[in-house]
Amino acid sequence: MLEWWEFALRLGCAFALGALVGVERQWRARMAGLRTNVLVSVGSALFVLLAANTMEDTSPTRVASQVVSGIGFLGAGVILRDGVNIRGINTAATIWCAAAIGVLVGSGLYLGSALGAVAVVSANVLLRPIARRVRKHSTATAEIEATYRIRVVCKESQSTHVRAMLLQALADTEFTVHSVESSRPIADRESVAVCAEISAGGHQDEALEQLVRRISLVSAIFSVHWWELDEQSD
Repeated sequence: MLEWWEFALRLGCAFALGALVGVERQWRARMAGLRTNVLVSVGSALFVLLAANTMEDTSPTRVASQVVSGIGFLGAGVILRDGVNIRGINTAATIWCAAAIGVLVGSGLYLGSALGAVAVVSANVLLRPIARRVRKHSTATAEIEATYRIRVVCKESQSTHVRAMLLQALADTEFTVHSVESSRPIADRESVAVCAEISAGGHQDEALEQLVRRISLVSAIFSVHWWELDEQSD
């Protein structure tokens, strides 16, 4: 059994270290800010403290493993899908680390928990500019990677409208249009093929697939398909 002052000391330490991690998240206006990280740290410490006060019934290490499992569900709640991008992974990882800090404090490892809190805050603060530079470098390297061609077969009477619609749809994306041309398919005098050559910074297959699905809903269009020029020749 722990003395009350030891219990209070560990709980207060969990509160302070959780707040240290949470202040940075709150400053960045993330979904899991100051209160969330404090509660995660304090809650984790409380579970371990319960085990520490009932050693004959429960192992602290077993309780800690259950805390890790429970935090997984909480972290999943802050991960959001935004189009083709995933948001909230860093916040979920920070919550996971806050739980680890609470477990360490609850186990009486004050120095280890303090070092862990400093490491988490340092990772979120000091590594941010490095990550941005790496992202910019990778984006700049990928800007000349992908060139695509879209081929839309439509009614001849609607070819002008379809051509304008295709250009308008491409204008709302990050694709760069290099050329647009129309031709009549062999042995078909009632349709026209409108072809556009475009490029993007890196592979944008998902964005292009969404564009094609949107265009294919037009009744005047018979078929739409696309390919990457590096993969398939004209």
